[in-house]
Amino acid sequence: MAGSRGAGVLTRASGFGLPAPGVTEDRYADVSRVLVRVLALNLIVAVAKIAFGYASGAISILSDGFHSLTDAGSNVVGIVGVRAAGRPPDDDHPYGHRKYETVAAAAVAMFLVVVVIEILRNAFNNLTGRSSPPDISLAGFVVMAVTLVINLGVIRYETREGKRLGSEVLLADALQTRGDVWTSVAVILALAGARLGVPVLDPIAALVVAVFIGYACYQIATATTRILSDRMVISEQDIETVVMGVEGVVGCHRIRTRGTVDHVFLDLHLWMPGDIPLTEAHRRSHVVKDRLVARYPQIVDAVIHIEPPLQDR
Repeated sequence: MAGSRGAGVLTRASGFGLPAPGVTEDRYADVSRVLVRVLALNLIVAVAKIAFGYASGAISILSDGFHSLTDAGSNVVGIVGVRAAGRPPDDDHPYGHRKYETVAAAAVAMFLVVVVIEILRNAFNNLTGRSSPPDISLAGFVVMAVTLVINLGVIRYETREGKRLGSEVLLADALQTRGDVWTSVAVILALAGARLGVPVLDPIAALVVAVFIGYACYQIATATTRILSDRMVISEQDIETVVMGVEGVVGCHRIRTRGTVDHVFLDLHLWMPGDIPLTEAHRRSHVVKDRLVARYPQIVDAVIHIEPPLQDR
C-alpha cells in the first residue's frame, strides 16, 4: 500500500458469520425448541378463544383470540430467525440468511391487517345492532381464566429459559406475552360488565384489542421497512469515536452499517500514514476491528478498506 495512490487493502474480520464465542448450535436448537413449545400453547389459547368467541358472539373474546394468534405468528418469526441465525453464509447467501426473519415478519404484519379489519367489522356490527347480543355465560369466564393461566405459565417458562440460554428472543417474547395478560384481564372485566347489564362493553373491549394489534402491526411494518431498506443501524459518529481511539489511525470515512440491531454488517475506509509498511497497516486495521467488535458485539461482519490520507495520494 505504501506509496500507491488511491489503492486500498481490504481486511475482512476473521471468524465473522459464525456463532459468537460461547454460542453453539445446541443453543440455537434449545431456543428453537422453546419457541416451538410456546407456539403450540399459543395456538391452543388462540383456537379456544376464537372458537368460543364465534360460538357465543362475544366480540371481545374473539378479538383476544386473534390477538393470541398474533403471538403464534411472532413465535413463527422467532423460530425462522433463530434457525436462520444458525445457518452459516453460503455461495448463494454470502451475507447469511437473517432476512428470512424479516420477510416472515412482513408476512405477519399483512396478516395483522386482515385481523384488525375482521375485528372492526364484528365490533361495528355489534354496536349497530346488526348482530345478535353475545351470550355472556360462565363458560366464557372459564375459557378466559384457563387461557390466562396458560399465558402466565408461558411467561414463567420463557423467562426462565431465556435467562438460562441468554436469549433476547425468548425474553422479548415473554415481555410481549405479559402485555397480553393485561389485555385478557381487560376482556374479563368487560365480560363482567356486559353480564351485569352493560353489553356495550363487549364491543368496546374488542376495539381496544384492535388498537393493540394495530399498533403491533405498525411496529412490525416500521422495523421490517428499516431493515429491507438498509437503514443505518449504528451511527457514523459512534463508529468514528471507536476508530479514532486507535493509535496510528489518521481518520476514517464512508462508514456504512446495515442489518438488524443484533446482526450488523459494517464497512468503512480507514486512513493510515502512506509511509508505513503494509503489514503494520494491516495489524492496525485488525486492532480497529477488535475494538469495534468489543464495543458492538452485534457486528457479525466488518470490511475495512485501508487508504493513505488525502494529502498523500
